[in-house]
Amino acid sequence: MSFVPRASAVLLATLFLAGACTPEPQGSRDEGSSAAEPAGSREEPTEDPTKTPVPQEPEPKKEEPEKDKPAGPELPRGGRTLFPDYRVVAYYGTPSTDVLGVLGEQGPKKTSARLLEQSSPYKVEGRPVLPAFELIATVAAAAPGPDGDYNLSLDHASISRYLAAVRKIKGLLILDVQPGTNTFLEEVKPYERFLKEPDVGLALDSEWRWGAGETPAETTGHTTAAEINEVSAWLAELSKKHHLPQKLLAVHAFATGMVRERYRIKAHPRLAFTFHIDGFGGRAAKLSKYDVLKTERKGFYNGFKLFYDEDINMFSPAEVLGIKPRPDLITYQ
Repeated sequence: MSFVPRASAVLLATLFLAGACTPEPQGSRDEGSSAAEPAGSREEPTEDPTKTPVPQEPEPKKEEPEKDKPAGPELPRGGRTLFPDYRVVAYYGTPSTDVLGVLGEQGPKKTSARLLEQSSPYKVEGRPVLPAFELIATVAAAAPGPDGDYNLSLDHASISRYLAAVRKIKGLLILDVQPGTNTFLEEVKPYERFLKEPDVGLALDSEWRWGAGETPAETTGHTTAAEINEVSAWLAELSKKHHLPQKLLAVHAFATGMVRERYRIKAHPRLAFTFHIDGFGGRAAKLSKYDVLKTERKGFYNGFKLFYDEDINMFSPAEVLGIKPRPDLITYQ
């Protein structure tokens, strides 16, 4: 079976988020629309960075330790280096609806118990597992809403609740951002109070980033290396300012043209920069997509997403660990 991108359930799920997201008004929305219908053609963008001549990039600069400064806070399970010291296993979703992932199927306490059980088989070869909640903090919407940006933001009280819950199991919170027609940096900055914490990472969802002249919810989104570099520079500076441990920065994509000029993305020693290969479908198609989108550049890491309901014969943890190169971030939706 051919590879299928993530279901467009985001567009339906915004109906369920009125109580948990701000702003309260969600604009006009047809409640008769089906979650099974795609938002649009969802064809892969035409640009293929694998065909672009890749210039030789300099290695990321090593920062000299600041004299007479404390090392700073550690990761939840010790140390200050995320990758390759740990493997992160995450549950994905948002409160109030199970349409967008396992995180919304039950409350944070039960989610924690499920996550610990699911992540346990990934503890192999002396590389410990760090469990994580990947929480959709900004969710793309079908209607423009009062701000005209085609997204809804989760209230900070809900984010704090999930952060408190994941801290009880010594895990990470990853804030997932689907910006609509805003830039990623515009949507990321309001979460600074969380991102300056040592146990909060960031994920940028390129599928839900629409540019000028594009029809939101009817085309597959995309971003650029320049836009991602803007976010990574800001996040790295925030980490430096607060002496934070290495911070996770993931970019979701399921097609080559969704991150344009990917070879221009800059690595940073303060960030565990991960290309997260998204999308559901049959095994052969998922492996083929991983082979196309994986990275072997120094300073970058790989992620792999699994879907409980949509994947056909979902990979077991042992099979995921057999993928080459082994994913550093594994997310279940």
